[in-house]
Amino acid sequence: MDIENEALKVLKENTSGLTILELADFLKVHRHTLTKYIYKLEGEERIRVRRVGAAKLCCLAEVGESR
Repeated sequence: MDIENEALKVLKENTSGLTILELADFLKVHRHTLTKYIYKLEGEERIRVRRVGAAKLCCLAEVGESR
């Protein structure tokens, strides 16, 4: 399984975003494993991550969006 592409596909279907834990449940991987890929995708500016309380909400980055 290509976790990065699967994560992007799930986020594309859930436009309001998902927490790392919710996304890990969708992909059936441990949240620590997923976090490694989330940081990589965020660094590539393919997704956005924002804190909502204690959770981190992930969603796709808009085309042309900058930090």
